[in-house]
Parts: sequence; structure tokens; C-alpha cells
Amino acid sequence: MSQPNFVPYRPERLPLADGLRRGRKFLDHLDRRRSIRSFSADPVPREAIELAVGAANTAPSGAHLQPWTFVAVSDADVRHRIRLAAELEERRFYRERDVPEWHEALARLGTDEHKDYLDVAPWLVVVFAQKQAVLPDGRSRKNYYVSESVGLACGLFVAALHTMGLATVPHTPSPMGFLSAILKRPPNERPFILFPVGYPAPDCRVPDLVRKPLAEALVFVS
Repeated sequence: MSQPNFVPYRPERLPLADGLRRGRKFLDHLDRRRSIRSFSADPVPREAIELAVGAANTAPSGAHLQPWTFVAVSDADVRHRIRLAAELEERRFYRERDVPEWHEALARLGTDEHKDYLDVAPWLVVVFAQKQAVLPDGRSRKNYYVSESVGLACGLFVAALHTMGLATVPHTPSPMGFLSAILKRPPNERPFILFPVGYPAPDCRVPDLVRKPLAEALVFVS
């Protein structure tokens, strides 16, 4: 069994007032974030995707195994194939699946099977979760807390996009196996979330929603 190797960690300890001020500023920044479904076709530089995935790559993960792959797609033909396959699954969901409570929950968002934004957004970033890793020698290694780890990485990815003035919406058509086929991903990976990435369209509108108040999201136990 390999022995752990530790290095010094000395992050800056801020004065209390400065730390709280940063926290308030960060909360205010993120509170302005919204998921959108109306994108501009304006180009987004590749570096922006690299920076966002770099931020995601700092996420904590089970045993630091980082069980994720981010696949970024800008090719219009590939994005269109993804849209067609996604809309096929979405039509089945909206027209055939008997899940009235789920349909009712989505009704206030005004969503349907049409996902034209998958053609419009200049990037589609598909996050794949790795249940096992394939090592350079061909052996497989089990990953741990995969969903939790990939979810944390996706959260940082979304925050990084918002920080750069970009927007997205997590899209999870079910099932998502078509993403593995179109993007030729190996069998040890499964699609986790599809993120269209771009700038909001000039006429972008979003549902008038209110976030859960802190009193409902946080419980102090003394």
C-alpha cells in the first residue's frame, strides 16, 4: 500500500471583516445567476471553456480520483445530431411517460420537447462520470463517490461560467446513452449532464422564480 505524501498548506487567513465582505459579494454575484434557454449565437472563445473546466477540476472528489470527463463540442453538425437525439427522448417524456407530478413541476418553467438552443449555443459541454478509471496499463480501477464528486465539479463549472458573463442550463434528457454514442465515449463513462454554453440572447427571458429562503435551507444545531 502506498504511503501518503503531505505538503504544507498555508492559505491566507483573512481578517474577519474582509472574509465576510467577500462572502457577501460572492453570494450577491451567484444570486444573479439564472439558467437560460435563449442563447446568442455569438462565439465564445475556447479559453473560456478551458477556464471553466479548470475551475471544475479543482473540485473535491472521493479519494481524489476525479472521476469526470468534460467533452466540449463546437462543431455545428455534431451539436445538431445531439439536438435531434435529445428531442427524441424529450418527446417521449412529454408525450408518453405517465409522470403527471413531474410534468406539473416543470409546467411553471414553460419547458417542452423543443431544444433549439442546442443548435444555437456555440458550445455544448457534456460531463461524463467514470464509474471506473482505465489505467495506462489497461487495468480498471474503481472510483468512489462518483455522483457526489461529479456533481461538485459541475457546480464549480456553472459558477465559473457565470463569473465570465456566460450562461447555461443543466440538460438531462433521459436516457442519455445517445451522448456516449455520438461522442464515442468509452464504456467506463456514463453521461451525467449536458451543458449548452453561451451568452444570453438580447431578448432572453427567464421564469419569474424565487429561491428558497435561507431559513428553509439552513438549520443550526446547538
